Amino acid sequence: MILAAAAQVSPDSTQQAVGYPSLFLLVVVGALVPVVPTGALVSSAAVVAFHQTDTSPFALLVVFGVASLAAFCGDVGLYWLGQRGMRSKNGSRWLEAIRDRAPEERLARAQDKLRDHGVLVLVLSRLVPAGRLPVMLACLLAGMPLRRFARGNLPACLAWAVTYQLIGILGGSLFREPWQGVALAVGLTVVISAAPALWRRLRPRGAPSERA
Repeated sequence: MILAAAAQVSPDSTQQAVGYPSLFLLVVVGALVPVVPTGALVSSAAVVAFHQTDTSPFALLVVFGVASLAAFCGDVGLYWLGQRGMRSKNGSRWLEAIRDRAPEERLARAQDKLRDHGVLVLVLSRLVPAGRLPVMLACLLAGMPLRRFARGNLPACLAWAVTYQLIGILGGSLFREPWQGVALAVGLTVVISAAPALWRRLRPRGAPSERA
């Protein structure tokens, strides 16, 4: 799916007309339902855009704009759905989905950081794997208005899009063939996503940071 979506972003104008909306929709869906590897999608699209020799700077700019806007729309949409669930007597499946992906330990850390740093913590939460939903749930529990959340989330989405696009540019610059760069970019995003979970598994249970 990742390779196919990235391959749609090509020099041909017809394929671009399909590829960019597809990237937008996939990133929005990935923000709403966190099972789509949105970081890998953006990196893959950036690889292909990098190899468009005639329109490379413009194509990269479009990928950045599409990815950041899609991430912002998805986050705001999910937060709005979460707010509806908070106001509902029976909750909602969207709120339950956020709770299921925000373990108590991470939620407690997110609440502490939100109290200390305010909406600035949203930027870091977008860049740290599995950090977005605990912080979003902390914002919901704190009763943060949607407008304030959106203001803090906008720079977070911009930073996220830049980060994964740079991964794609790195992969594209190392290989002549786009598919090789896509493979490297996908591999890097998988490693980045899996690193925190692997670190928690390998860290001794009695580590000072865990006791704290």
